[in-house]
Amino acid sequence: MSLKSILFKPFRFLWSLFLNGLITLLPLTLTIVIFHLTIKIVSGWLEPLQDLKPEFLKSIPYSEILLVLIAIFFVGVILRILVLRSIVHSTESIIAKIPLVRPVYTGIRQLVQAFGVQDKRSFKKVVLIEFPKEGIFSLGFLTSELSKQLSPNKEIKHFTIFVPTTPNPTSGYFIIIPEKKIQVVDLSHQEAMALIISGGIIQPDRFKDPV
Repeated sequence: MSLKSILFKPFRFLWSLFLNGLITLLPLTLTIVIFHLTIKIVSGWLEPLQDLKPEFLKSIPYSEILLVLIAIFFVGVILRILVLRSIVHSTESIIAKIPLVRPVYTGIRQLVQAFGVQDKRSFKKVVLIEFPKEGIFSLGFLTSELSKQLSPNKEIKHFTIFVPTTPNPTSGYFIIIPEKKIQVVDLSHQEAMALIISGGIIQPDRFKDPV
């Protein structure tokens, strides 16, 4: 064994220990940092609620987020009451008639509802298609069957696909594709979104090979 290898052996051992510690702590640290930044950003958005908080909540950090969660839950309870649901729908219809607000509000509302499991307009299936060119595949969401009047070939079925972008899934591509080029994937909406947002890093545990 050469003198050089003898001198570097302790260094390599220490370096391997450092890497093991880094690999173990880095995912946990980054997760904490991401959640901390997210909470700070959301808290900044909700800063106007500071004056509306009861005195007993003002000493609790980020309690405005708790208030919003309670408000969301309360709205969900209200929507269960049919009499009040009509009032909410009437308010939404008024908002949707405002010229500049209408396209933004309607688009966001439809996109949010598309991810709802109980909405009829929700994304029906997670699919795999060749996009943006042959030999390259992308995950997408099957939205509906295309009307024959709009189909490029009325002899075969065509479907509309929404292909989200990474890491921002609220933007994407609207694709019209024949049925034979669509491959249904065994993924839930949530699993597909996690896969897309993370750039493929977060994959469902059920597909991972057992150690």
